[in-house]
Amino acid sequence: MEEDTKPILVPVGGDESNYGIMNIQFNPEDYKCKRPFHVEPTNIVSVNDDMQRVTDEASAMNKRIHYYSRLTSPADRALIAPDHVLPAPDEIYVYSPLGTAFKVDSCTDGYGKNSSLVTIFMIWNTMMGTSILSIPWGIKQAGFTSGIILILLMGILTLYCCYRVVKSRQMIPLTDTSNWEFPDVCKYYFGSFGQWSSLLFSMVSLVGAMVVYWVLMSNFLFNTGKFIYNFVHDINVTDIVPGTNGSNKVICPSAASDHPPQNRTVMFSSGNRTGFELFEEWWDKSKTVPFYLIAVLLPLLNLKSPSFFAKFNVLGSVSVVYLVFLVTVKAAHLGMHLEFNWFTENEFFVPEFRILFPQLTGVLTLAFFIHNCVITLLQNNRNQENNVRDLSIAYFLVGLTYLYVGVIIFASFPSPPLSKECIEQNFLDNFPSDDIMSFVARIFLLFQMMTVYPLLGYLARVQLLRQFFGSAYPSLFHVLILNLAIVGAGVATARFYPNIGGIIRYSGATCGLAFVFVYPSLIYMISLHRAGQLTWPALIIHISIILLGLANLIAQFLL
Repeated sequence: MEEDTKPILVPVGGDESNYGIMNIQFNPEDYKCKRPFHVEPTNIVSVNDDMQRVTDEASAMNKRIHYYSRLTSPADRALIAPDHVLPAPDEIYVYSPLGTAFKVDSCTDGYGKNSSLVTIFMIWNTMMGTSILSIPWGIKQAGFTSGIILILLMGILTLYCCYRVVKSRQMIPLTDTSNWEFPDVCKYYFGSFGQWSSLLFSMVSLVGAMVVYWVLMSNFLFNTGKFIYNFVHDINVTDIVPGTNGSNKVICPSAASDHPPQNRTVMFSSGNRTGFELFEEWWDKSKTVPFYLIAVLLPLLNLKSPSFFAKFNVLGSVSVVYLVFLVTVKAAHLGMHLEFNWFTENEFFVPEFRILFPQLTGVLTLAFFIHNCVITLLQNNRNQENNVRDLSIAYFLVGLTYLYVGVIIFASFPSPPLSKECIEQNFLDNFPSDDIMSFVARIFLLFQMMTVYPLLGYLARVQLLRQFFGSAYPSLFHVLILNLAIVGAGVATARFYPNIGGIIRYSGATCGLAFVFVYPSLIYMISLHRAGQLTWPALIIHISIILLGLANLIAQFLL
């Protein structure tokens, strides 16, 4: 009863350590075990297992607290809510625009519940997206030696920019930024322009990822269906493309024509020829399969809560581990095939340095992109003093994974008889549809992407519709129109431009220009200037980073 007599709004003074997330007052002894009961989505969205778990009372209280917080300046802590009016903390999910979802439990001790090991793994798992399939192609475009150097340099550069993002909130004086995300920081420095531009570039990364997913899902579904049909009907089919002989066959689809072949195959054994030709007519990689996906994915996109699919997040880790295993086994059977020529090109090998290297930097910008959700991931680290160390270790492991897959695929690609130019933008396309290990990899990746795709759609819906209608689900009509536009972009791309390397490059370089290169550097320079600490070396270095990001974007459209 004594607690009930406390006023709803209390003046606060004294030690700043008594304040927590959302300007909620905590006693010093229980500060470390409190969590916010509701997180407004910016680039990170919280989704409960059951949407009803966030009660109307909790939602109303959250709006009330936000309303009171706007009655005074951010630095004024006169109006805050006491502990006893807050509902019990709910579990939240943290999503990355790259297609990964993590369950973040309520805190029991420390600033966050996760150990450094869990935090490192979460960051690694978030960054390991579809870009890994294009790394060998990117190394081929840049040249073997240049490709290795670029992966290392881009890893270091994006790590530094990510470090600047993590530190950006601490550069803001006299303001409680404990619950801010990076778009909030952008809004603080650049006003409404920062808010809307961060939304725009975030949507570019989301829609770009969804388009890449649709192209890849069409590819994997086509090859999976083809494998199953041939196996069930006891049909031996070989692709009319150059390739190696033996049990570990490698093919060169791009050598058959200027575009990867669709259904050009020859049937060798028993089976109903009419039935097989009918199957090939209705099971086409670009003309029919992309449309079949609509029947499965469009209803899932219209669900109010995609939280069920977050339970399958572990498939992302399983897929990456299996890809590493597949690459290792294939390399053991194929052996190493390397020849070093710095600037000259021959029939089977590419030079060590090529003018097309910006295509790899575009892919790597997206491959190392985690900048708009890294703050939330690190907030749940139990030992906040280890954030920089854990982030650096995670980046090291991501770079090591990319290097291993890219270098091993490139080095083991059988040249001769095939040219290194045959390495596809999705390296799984270099293995025939009847390859067992590749079939398993495609099954893993297809199911994983079909569970992640609704999460990406939910993120796009929340970020866009909340800005215009104040709700992530204003009506089924609005949601359906948005989802039809996104699905239409995916189908059109899979039908007319199934070039995942190009899509990854363009979306990576575009969203990376803002979140990786420009905003972190500009914010750091502005904060130093306001503090009177900006030096010429710091100015030159960070302007150079911005120019590198701009050159990276322009180069994608010139090559």
